[in-house]
Order: sequence, then structure tokens, then C-alpha cells
Amino acid sequence: MAKKRYRLRKTAIIETVIITLLLAGIVAVVLWLYYNGKSESLPVIGSITADIHDSTQVPERNEPVTIAADEEKVYSDFHIDGLPENDFKSENFVTRNGYSFYTENGQVTSLAGIDISEFQGDIDWEMVKAAGIDFAMIRVGCRTYGTGEIVMDTKFGENLEAADAAGIKTGVYFFSQATSEEEALEEANVVLMAIAPYNITYPVVFDWELVDDSARTDVVSPDELADYCIAFCENIRAGGYTPMIYQNKGTVFYNLNIPRVADYDFWLAEYAKKPTYPYEYQMWQYTGDGVIPGVSTPVDLNISFKDYSKS
Repeated sequence: MAKKRYRLRKTAIIETVIITLLLAGIVAVVLWLYYNGKSESLPVIGSITADIHDSTQVPERNEPVTIAADEEKVYSDFHIDGLPENDFKSENFVTRNGYSFYTENGQVTSLAGIDISEFQGDIDWEMVKAAGIDFAMIRVGCRTYGTGEIVMDTKFGENLEAADAAGIKTGVYFFSQATSEEEALEEANVVLMAIAPYNITYPVVFDWELVDDSARTDVVSPDELADYCIAFCENIRAGGYTPMIYQNKGTVFYNLNIPRVADYDFWLAEYAKKPTYPYEYQMWQYTGDGVIPGVSTPVDLNISFKDYSKS
């Protein structure tokens, strides 16, 4: 009788273990199905992941290289024969309350500017003007680095009109990912058609940059990039505007044959208190974290050494 009770108890224990394991398995499957389905219903996370890995993503401007003191010698030793050097004096660059200026004989001779795109959202241009901004470089559009499609900036027309109405001089830029002269010409034509109704007194800029992802532009050589710059700029010049090339200090030395494009005005991007680029440039973008009344997001700050509206 005792043996029988032992066998019954043993059987009950085994059955309990089996049932527990079965229930645990069912619960695990249910939880897996629930959370797997729930993760698919999170559009925010899903859209962020898709945007990061989408090969047709609209390119974002790379942060210009900030040169540390011990790296300056590397650039100072980088000499390009035949390229005219600028005559700016380092001591004439001053910073006040986060804004940079160029001075001569104690007087500010540079003009203050910002560059913006749709990512800055709605802008109160009257406040921007009251803050002392003289000019604005406004993005017209860009070419995607995956499929090479042209995408127009959704706010370029609104920003051009409002800035002009506030008394701010305007120029424009196109963020290029061209891989041929034909594409550079296409971009120039798109820009010319887009800006025709507006009062553009500052340059029309070819902004070709490397992106932090595998891109169709990865194989472009310095000579090919010079070809694209020339194609774009000559088309802009033929349209009656002042062409300009934008590059940051790091890429301009290694990704562009600079002497071939030295006849065009140059917009330097170098995030520093004082620029160290030795060759000629007419505009300087010195930070991407500027704060300007009327703009709710960080904004790129620039100075121009030339008043293009009087050219």
C-alpha cells in the first residue's frame, strides 16, 4: 500500500512538472507574439530605423572639421602652388557674445549672416533682422545620396519672401550629390527656375559634401568634383547670378582640385574662433550651434567679407 502511494505521488509530481513546463511554453509563445506584434505597431521607432538605413535618405550637412591647436601645423604645411592666399589678419577676428566679426581699425567690417533650411521650422524674420542679421543663405533643395533624386526644400520660397520683406539680403544654396557634369547642370537649372521669382542679391552656392554613409558620391575624384563645380557655377553665372562654392576645411584639401575653381567665390566652413584656412574666401561659416532670436533651433552662423547686394 505504501509503495502504491509512493507511485501515485511520483506520478503526480511528474504530471505537475509536465503541465508547468507546457504552461510556461504557452506563456512564452504568447508573450513573444504579443511583443513582436507590438513592436511592429510603433511607427516612431520604425520610421527612425528606416530613415537611418534608407539609401535614398536626404543628405545632412556634415559638421565642418574643428582644428585642434596641435593639428594646425598639418594644415599650415599643406601648400598649394599658385593658389592666392588671403590677407586676413588673425588678430582682426573677434568674438562677442558668441558672434564672430572681422574688424579693421577697431570697426566691424564684416556682415552677419545665417544659413537655414526647412529643418529650422517657422522663422520670425523680423526678429532675425532686429538681432542684427544682414543676410541669409537659404537652401533651395538637395539631391539624395542613394537614388540621386532631387528634393526641393519645402520652405525655400516662404523663407525667401519673408526674409526679403524683413530687409534681409538673401542668397541660396543647393546641397549637391552630383556624380556627373550632367547632374550638376541639372541642379543648376532646377535652382535657376526655382529662384526666378525672388529677389536674390547674394550668391547661388554649389554645396557638395561627403556624407556619413555609403553614398553614390564616394567614388568622385578631386578632378571630377572640380568639373561639377565648374558646370554648376558657369550655368549660374550665365543666369545672371554670382556663383559660389561651399566646402569645409577638411574636404576642400583632400576632395577638390582647388586651383581649378579658384576663380569662383568660396564659402569656407571651419568651426573655430579664428579661421586658419590660408587661401582666399569671401564667406566664413564658424558654428553650427548659433542662437538667434526668431529661430527656434540651433542655426549656422556666418560672416561675409563682401556686401554682395552692392556688387
